[in-house]
Amino acid sequence: MRRNALSLLALPLLLACPTSGALDDPTVDPAGDLVYPIVDTDQVACYDAATEVACPTEGAFAGQDAAWDGWQPDYVDNGDGTVTDRVTGLMWQQDPGAKMTFDAAVAGADTFALAGYDDWRLPTLKEQYSLILFSGTDPSTCGNDPDCGPVPFIDTDFFDFAYGDEGAGERMIDAQYASSTVYVGDSNDAELMFGVNFADGRIKGYGTGPMPGTPDDKTFFVLYVRGNPDYGDNDLVDNDDGTITDHATGLTWLQQDSGHLDGDAGFMTWEEALAWAEGLEFAGHDDWRLPDAKELQSIVDYARAPSASGSAAIDPMFDATPIVDEDGGDNFGFYWTGTTHAADDGSGRSAAYVAFGEGLGWMQPPGGGSYNLVDIHGAGCQRSDPKVGDPDDYPYGHGPQGDVIRIFNLVRPVRDAG
Repeated sequence: MRRNALSLLALPLLLACPTSGALDDPTVDPAGDLVYPIVDTDQVACYDAATEVACPTEGAFAGQDAAWDGWQPDYVDNGDGTVTDRVTGLMWQQDPGAKMTFDAAVAGADTFALAGYDDWRLPTLKEQYSLILFSGTDPSTCGNDPDCGPVPFIDTDFFDFAYGDEGAGERMIDAQYASSTVYVGDSNDAELMFGVNFADGRIKGYGTGPMPGTPDDKTFFVLYVRGNPDYGDNDLVDNDDGTITDHATGLTWLQQDSGHLDGDAGFMTWEEALAWAEGLEFAGHDDWRLPDAKELQSIVDYARAPSASGSAAIDPMFDATPIVDEDGGDNFGFYWTGTTHAADDGSGRSAAYVAFGEGLGWMQPPGGGSYNLVDIHGAGCQRSDPKVGDPDDYPYGHGPQGDVIRIFNLVRPVRDAG
């Protein structure tokens, strides 16, 4: 049940590319005609509802992320402070240096020069997310265990990386990276910038203003990028059979989701979601699967949000099942991926999802008081839910921002186009 990493269309061009050294033209896309190839998550371990297991080929937990091969991460250290991604055609700054505010990150792109190039830009969220690797582990379960060494969600053989400076009052997970993608929705009267946290493996919306209790704006790591200006742009075509093909990524999606097809039964645990996608026969195809986290994030439309467009954060060519959220409001759901969000204690109790509705969290005022449900992370965030359990056990969510826990989430299957 492993898909080919190379399409026949892409093979001749890939073979013609150099195997080492810098690309002469970093905008060249080794994936052939694909302008938005999705780099594989690098997740090779399989999990059941809690622990690592041998990868099943059928039955329970079959079809998860590690069972499928995509375009494998393929970086070139150019020896000049830059790294070229041979899959995406993007060239990256190698060392993020000191953290800076969002405003400084935006302004700095205009004057940044490195390796003889001056056409660097602050990456979009989709460009930045191309670097995430789910071979990383979430350090939040480690506590003070000295043998519980965290693994970052980025390739540290090629990119310089540091966790938050706990000696300076930061948390270990304060390794958020700035992108140019600003949330279009309303969120607690604060501007949110979407960023990837390569310490804990999540996309969240981060406030760009002062941190609580300080006059100073929040700061972020920055990796500037250049090349392939079309990376992240979808090219969606309605196939008139209930499916949509994205010719930019080479993926075909179900136009409707599990909620449209199965009603209330379309809200599933992770194990049920894997089985439902694996067993689906639709539009003459039976090779549907649960998408990995990077595949599913590729169809988020960050120009949309429930409070801005009255719709889910996805192109209106797709149908998204409406929900009533935990505060009784009209909203849209979370969607499972086949990617386990592994923890540093060796467990795999959670799986990644992408929120096409609001990224809700239960927040209290700084001095205490009643909880308020806030779109704290934004529609289009990527977080994780327990694979099994009862949402009622989390009346005010989980974590410092009270992330809403649903456990029963929706599914939008995918398959390779062709």
